Amino acid sequence: MRLLLVDDERRLTDALSRGLRAEGFVVDVAHTGPRGLEAARFGGYDVVVLDIMLPGLNGYDIVKVLRAEENWVPVLILSAKDGEYDQADGLDVGADDYLTKPFSFVVLLARLRALVRRDPVPRPATLRAAGVALDPARHAVQVEGVEVTLSGREFALLEELMRAHPHVVSKETLLERVWGSADESDVNLVEVHIGNLRRKLGRDRFVTVRGAGYRLEP
Repeated sequence: MRLLLVDDERRLTDALSRGLRAEGFVVDVAHTGPRGLEAARFGGYDVVVLDIMLPGLNGYDIVKVLRAEENWVPVLILSAKDGEYDQADGLDVGADDYLTKPFSFVVLLARLRALVRRDPVPRPATLRAAGVALDPARHAVQVEGVEVTLSGREFALLEELMRAHPHVVSKETLLERVWGSADESDVNLVEVHIGNLRRKLGRDRFVTVRGAGYRLEP
């Protein structure tokens, strides 16, 4: 398995490279953002381990560029930035996993093996469906190129429907994922917010499938 390690801490990359090679990985190392991006673009790696704070280009921007170019190589961000928003930002721009420093080498290995077992799948930084573009990192929504303002719940509801597109999502599933509630007596919350989305984004985009839930349509 070919692995690219992008980090400017040379002592860490030396130690980590030795450990990964002992576990059967073929490891290449880049110490700057631009070199890491170039290698990730053209190196044909099975997985990339990427720091955020890098000289020349940060890890978030590297992932954004890769995903914009439809390069779906699995990316694990390995960073000392341990805030919940840092982790959310990393996943929102298209990374597959996030591990904070200091870390367990055993856990890192397990996560890398889990990533390389998966088939690379599209994880675009901006979701697009039914004429709508949704950017989770910027919390922005555009309809036919025009930006639309949504509440937090409306945004989360739309994101769930876009990630599931073109499949139907039940009211109960939306209630649990957006409101964190499994109480079926609260499904009217979903109906109210779907009504708001229809008013703001276009009624025809949100199709009610009787007895099943909702789906997006162009």
